[in-house]
Amino acid sequence: MTGKKSTPKRKEKSFEEALRKLEKIVRDLEESDLSLEAALKKFEEGIELSQFCTQKLTRAEERVKKLIKTAEGEFKTQPLDLEAEE
Repeated sequence: MTGKKSTPKRKEKSFEEALRKLEKIVRDLEESDLSLEAALKKFEEGIELSQFCTQKLTRAEERVKKLIKTAEGEFKTQPLDLEAEE
C-alpha cells in the first residue's frame, strides 16, 4: 500500500457565494473596529475572493457569444466585444 489517503473533493464555491463573502468582508473592514491582525486576515481573504470572482467573470465572458447575420443571410456566432459595442 502507498499510504495515500483520498481526500474528499471540496465543492467549488459559486461566484455569487464568493461575491457575498467579499461584500461582507468589505463591510466588516469599513464598519468594524478590528485589530490589525484580524483586518489583515480579512484583507487577504478579500484579495483571494476578488481574484476568484475575476477569474469566474473572465471565463463567463469568454463563453458569451454574439449571434450575427452574414451577408449571405446565414447566422454565425462570434465572441462578444463589449468595448466595441459602446
